[in-house]
Amino acid sequence: MEVRLENLTKVFPGKGTGKNKAPDVYAVNDVTLTVEDGKLLGLLGPSGCGKSTTLYLIAGLHKPSGGKVFFGETDMTNVPPENRGIGLVFQNYALYPHLTVRQNIGFPLDNVRPRLTKEEKEEVIQQVAALVDIHNLLDRKPKELSGGQQQRVAIARALSKHPKVLLLDEPLSNLDARLRLQTREEIRRIQREANVTTIFVTHDQEEAMSISDTIVVMDHGIVQQMDAPQVVYDEPINLFVAKFLGSPAINIFDGELKNGALYIDGKKYDTGKEYASKGEFSLLDKGIFAHAVDHGFKQLEEEYFAMLEGRATRHVHDAEADEEGNVPTELVPFELNRESIFDYICEHGYTGKYEDFSLAVDLLREEKKNNRPVKVGIRPEAFSRVPVATKGVIPVDIFFIEHKGRDISIIGKVHGQEGKDRVRIIIPAEERVNVIGKEKIDLYAKRFYVFENSGTRIK
Repeated sequence: MEVRLENLTKVFPGKGTGKNKAPDVYAVNDVTLTVEDGKLLGLLGPSGCGKSTTLYLIAGLHKPSGGKVFFGETDMTNVPPENRGIGLVFQNYALYPHLTVRQNIGFPLDNVRPRLTKEEKEEVIQQVAALVDIHNLLDRKPKELSGGQQQRVAIARALSKHPKVLLLDEPLSNLDARLRLQTREEIRRIQREANVTTIFVTHDQEEAMSISDTIVVMDHGIVQQMDAPQVVYDEPINLFVAKFLGSPAINIFDGELKNGALYIDGKKYDTGKEYASKGEFSLLDKGIFAHAVDHGFKQLEEEYFAMLEGRATRHVHDAEADEEGNVPTELVPFELNRESIFDYICEHGYTGKYEDFSLAVDLLREEKKNNRPVKVGIRPEAFSRVPVATKGVIPVDIFFIEHKGRDISIIGKVHGQEGKDRVRIIIPAEERVNVIGKEKIDLYAKRFYVFENSGTRIK
């Protein structure tokens, strides 16, 4: 069964009234996505990102503030949860402690119409119990089961009514590390064998990456990126996604674009690519003020920018003071264009011609479009000791080395950058002989990403 969300929104009103009212919270903000029939989609993101709320909107446990939920071509937006044909597994399993495993699994079947015979009900129980490999536990009660076994019972109960859609809300969070690994593999196996469309909520990126056909990364109720797990990891659409995915986390460096070239720590880093300009140039740029001052303009910086932003006042010409000595003032009528700015700075001492001023603006416009601070991301495993054509060197001071099974992890900092964040590098274990005992190592990046400071990806 295909699941389709169209502009789905959920707003929780802020508490309080009047001036004390808290702002409304957009838990899910205009989400549009499609889960293909028989596929497993992982909803991934930090706590509070809206992933569980999205799941509950699909389940019908929350009523949307806007948008629609479709199962196939059927609009399910206002259909009660019990009529949606879903199986829902909660984080705490929600098993009935006084019932046996058989009774827990069979409980939803009591409401099936037409009613099942005792034999038909037992046949379904045996089928789903075999599917999740708990057929030998049917006569036990939940307290006699391990966490992983209880989780399988919850999944079997959800599957007993042959749901169109299976919804899992952080189902592995109560399990230890070994059981999490084992159970997530079982969930993937069960999902494939049952061929049921599944939506899996988790904050654990490794879980989402390992079992999902598609992952959706969310933040503040907004879908940041949706694609195959490896694509999202290899091609993060923005800085948030790049930083959220990966363990150890991606290394982020302060960079700069100068005339289309990338610099890190003042040194040209990427000579193999010309970087695109930023876009429109603002006449609020401080470079225009600096040019005006260099050519005789006499006004304080804050007064100048207050003028451009329409906040400044001036004394009304030829107006008389009132009885208290206050001279009337008025807002300066000012349009943000070259001609108005030129006329204004000429009134306050600017000695250049309009052609000089306009040329200075054009030069600034071209420079600022291309020259700006950026963020450069390099994943730990993307470093190499072998020089990479067109890419600069990153000298790293080594603090210590950790062994990570097949690989080793170097913890250090960029040489000469005091106070900056630590750098984490993963290299093959055979490289250990080339780094052990060294205080500094020169590294290169086989792959890196460039982001605007706002988070938008450039490269």
